[in-house]
Amino acid sequence: MDGRIPRRSFVRGLALTAGLGAVGVGSASAFPFGIDPLRPFVFRSPPLEPFRDPLPLLPTLGGTSVEVHASSTMHTFHSELPASPALAYGGVDYLGPTIEARVGERTSLVYHNDIASNPLAADVDTRLHGVTEADRTDVATALHLHGGSNPPEFDGHPEHTLRRGQGLVYEFPNQQDACTLWYHDHAMGVTRLNIFAGLAGLYLLRDEFDTGTVGNPLGLPAGEFEVPLILQDKNFTEDGRQSVRSNPLNPQGSWEAATPGDTGVVNGKVWPEMAVARGLYRLRMVNAASFSVWNLFFDNRMRFWVIGAEGGLFDAPVPVDHVRLGPGERADLLVDFGALAPGTTVELRNDEAIPDQVAQRGVLPMPRFCRFRVGAAAGFTGPVPQTLRGGRRQPPLLAPVAQPQIVRNVSVLQIGQGLGQPSPLMSLNNLRYTTDDIEMPRQGAVEQWNIVNATPEPHPIHLHLVRFRVLGRQAVDTAALMSASPLPAVGTRWTPSPDPFTRGPVLSPQPWESGFKDTVIADANSVTRVVVRFPTAEELGFDPDATFGMSAHATDHSGGHTGQAPQPLRGYVWHCHMLDHEDHDMMLKYRLVP
Repeated sequence: MDGRIPRRSFVRGLALTAGLGAVGVGSASAFPFGIDPLRPFVFRSPPLEPFRDPLPLLPTLGGTSVEVHASSTMHTFHSELPASPALAYGGVDYLGPTIEARVGERTSLVYHNDIASNPLAADVDTRLHGVTEADRTDVATALHLHGGSNPPEFDGHPEHTLRRGQGLVYEFPNQQDACTLWYHDHAMGVTRLNIFAGLAGLYLLRDEFDTGTVGNPLGLPAGEFEVPLILQDKNFTEDGRQSVRSNPLNPQGSWEAATPGDTGVVNGKVWPEMAVARGLYRLRMVNAASFSVWNLFFDNRMRFWVIGAEGGLFDAPVPVDHVRLGPGERADLLVDFGALAPGTTVELRNDEAIPDQVAQRGVLPMPRFCRFRVGAAAGFTGPVPQTLRGGRRQPPLLAPVAQPQIVRNVSVLQIGQGLGQPSPLMSLNNLRYTTDDIEMPRQGAVEQWNIVNATPEPHPIHLHLVRFRVLGRQAVDTAALMSASPLPAVGTRWTPSPDPFTRGPVLSPQPWESGFKDTVIADANSVTRVVVRFPTAEELGFDPDATFGMSAHATDHSGGHTGQAPQPLRGYVWHCHMLDHEDHDMMLKYRLVP
C-alpha cells in the first residue's frame, strides 16, 4: 500500500458520506453498519461502559497429558452485549486454558476439532491461497505452539490441517528454557479468522528455578499474584457479534490488509477491571491482535519491570515506563501496586500511532485495555529481584550474542494487484507462499538476518522453531534502494543489501528486547538485524528436516488451485504475525538442512 485511497474507493466513500449527511450528525446510532458520520470510512462498535466487568482468570491445565478440543461456543464479551458465537479450546467458551508444562518433561496434547459452525463464515475469502468454500462450514485448524522447539509434524504447519471430527496428539518435548509461550490456530488462509474467533491460549513453561509456586528460588510472585493476560482489540456489531470488518469500503467476504479494533479485550472481556492487593504482581502478557502494534503504559506513568521476553528470563529485571508489543510478542512483567493507596485505580493504556495509510480512513488508536483497582489487603510483599540469572539457585547467565557466519538479506513488501484479486499482496522476498525459492540454513549455522521492511508500516516477523537476538535497527532510504534495484514481477526473489542505503544511527534493541526472542517488530522503511543459531538434529532430539503429513492445499505458484495430488510436507515457516498479512501471503516455508 502506498498511503493513497484508490480513486474508486474514494468516490464510494464520498457517496457514502453524502448519504449519511442527510441523517444528521447528532444521530450516529441511526446509521447502518455502526458508521460514525464524522468518520464514515470506519465501522464503529456500540458504545460500552468501560470497567463494568471483572477480569476473567483463565483456567489452568497441568500434567504431562492435556486435552484442548476446539469447539463452537457462545460467549458474552461485555455485560451490555448479548452472548454471541465464538470458538474456544479446552471446554471454556472463549480462548483456551493456560497450560503449564515443565522443562524436560514431554507434554502430550490431545487435540480434536469439534467445531460445529464457523462464527465468521461470511468473512471467508476464497481468493486467498488454500481457502475454499468448504472453510465456511467445515473449519480447518492447525494448532501451533508459538515459540516451541517442536518436531515439524507437531509444529502446526499451516498446511497440516485438521477438519471437523479429526484429531492429533501433539508431542511437545519442552527442551528449552522456562518462558511464556502461547498456542493458537495456524490454518492456511484462515488463521486471522480462527484466532479472532477465539482459538488462542497461553502455555507457561516452568523449571526448577521459575517453578510458578510460592517460595520459588527466584523470589517471583506466584499463585494469585501471577496473572496471564491475552490482549486483543476488536470491533463489534450492535448485536454483540465479533466483526473482522473495519471499514465499509471493503465488502464482507473480502480480505482486508488491516483490521484494527476500536475496543480493548483482555482474557475475553471488554475493558475489564481487576481487583489487586497492595504488592507485586507478575503479568504474563501476549499481544494476540490481528494487526495492531501497541505501546503499553499505565496511565499514572508508574515504573514497572520487564523480566523476560519470548525466549525466557533476562539476566536482571529492566525498569521501564512502557513496553511496545507487536502481534505475537510476549512480555513478562513485574508491577508493584504496593505503592498505591487503597481505592486507587490505574489503567493499562496504549498510545501507539496508527500507520498513516490506515489512519487516513479515520481509524484512531485504541486507547485502553483494562483497569486495576487497588484494595486494602497486603499482597506479595517480596522485593523486585536484583538478578534473575547467574546467581545461587538461578539459571546461568544468557550467552553473548553469537558471531554470525552467514549474512542473509530478506525483504518485507506490499505489492498492488489487479482487479478481482485481494490487494495488496503482502509478500516476503517478492515471493508467494507457494514458491520453491526458500531459505535453507544449515543445521548448526549462526546467521544474521537483515529484515528489510520496504513498507510504510511495522511488521512483526516470527520464525518458527528458533529463537534469536536483536542487534538493532537502522532507517533505510527505500526509494533509493528500489531505484537502484527495481522490483521485478512477483515470483522473482528481491533481496538486495540495504547497507548502501542506510540512513542515520543504528538504534540499539529496546530494553524489553534484551533476551532471546522469536518475534520482532521490523519498523517501516528500516532494516532490523537479528542473529539466530539454527539447532542441529542432535541438539533437538529430532530431525527438523523430516517429511511428514500431506499438503491439503495443492496450488500453482500464482495462488490458483490446480487439483494436483497432495504432496509430503517438510520444514517450518517464517512470516509476518499480523494475521491479516500472514493469510495473504506474507509467509514462506524454510528448511533446516543437514
